[in-house]
Amino acid sequence: MFVRNITTMSGFLLMGFSDNRELQILHAMLFLVTYLLGAAGNFIIITITTLDPQLQAPMYYFLKHLSLLDLSSLSVTVPQYIDNSLEGSGYISYTQCMLQVFFFTAFAWGEVAILTVMSYDRYVAICLPLHYEVIMSPRTCRLAVTIAWLSSSIPGTLYIATIYSIRFCRAKIVHQFFCDVPQLLKLSCSNDYLRVIGVTIFTSAVVFACFIGIVLSYVHIFSTIFRMPSGEGRSKVFSTCLPHLLVVSLFLSTGFCAYLNPTSDSPTAVDFLLSIFYTVLSPTLNPVIYSLRNETLKSGVRKLRLSTKFTG
Repeated sequence: MFVRNITTMSGFLLMGFSDNRELQILHAMLFLVTYLLGAAGNFIIITITTLDPQLQAPMYYFLKHLSLLDLSSLSVTVPQYIDNSLEGSGYISYTQCMLQVFFFTAFAWGEVAILTVMSYDRYVAICLPLHYEVIMSPRTCRLAVTIAWLSSSIPGTLYIATIYSIRFCRAKIVHQFFCDVPQLLKLSCSNDYLRVIGVTIFTSAVVFACFIGIVLSYVHIFSTIFRMPSGEGRSKVFSTCLPHLLVVSLFLSTGFCAYLNPTSDSPTAVDFLLSIFYTVLSPTLNPVIYSLRNETLKSGVRKLRLSTKFTG
């Protein structure tokens, strides 16, 4: 591991997963492959939902922005870790660390917002089909996405403003592969961190409210599905909801588990695994999850792969 005076350095030391040089290189290669797969998958979703006339419904419009957020989120943490691992250095400057905090929290907030809007879209499509085109008009969809993106700067700005006031007097060792807010708070030597805790409580309350909105949407959705007389109809409708439900479950469950667990100076393998799930695997797997049972998406991917023109 890269060595310097960690008590006086201006930046932080990201411990990552191992001090062994061979393992660091192996981890870098694994993260690089995962990043390339995730970037390719999300880029394909963005491309086909932009170009294919059959993928212009609100559901795919929201999916495109979810993929944009996933691609952006992956790019915040993974390249930095790959670079550090290849160099054998865990050092990250103070500015780079603050930028990671800002963009990671911003994109996570945006993803929660988009997933909430997507659940509402499915609720309207299944429970209020006759009013769908009126409620989910192009103007409404654009407004919802704009609010999601603009509001994503709120948590990032609040975290940066409060973390800047923290005095770090302990050894600046972050037991994580990126600048994780709970780990940064452990380095504080005073009650300065209480303001960051306040921001965390605020963002958690908003995320919980979004979670409740998603749950209520699916309560109505499942109630409607189970009242359908046709088994084939129930199966078809359920298949449109399953990918979103899997994505929400994967992202929120791993995120909640990671942040509700007390931070430790010696994180376990489970702690690292949870962090990998919500920072790396979730945005990488989302395009796969959405494409598995969606014939329209798979058709769009085949068109792109065969380099044919998108036609109506």
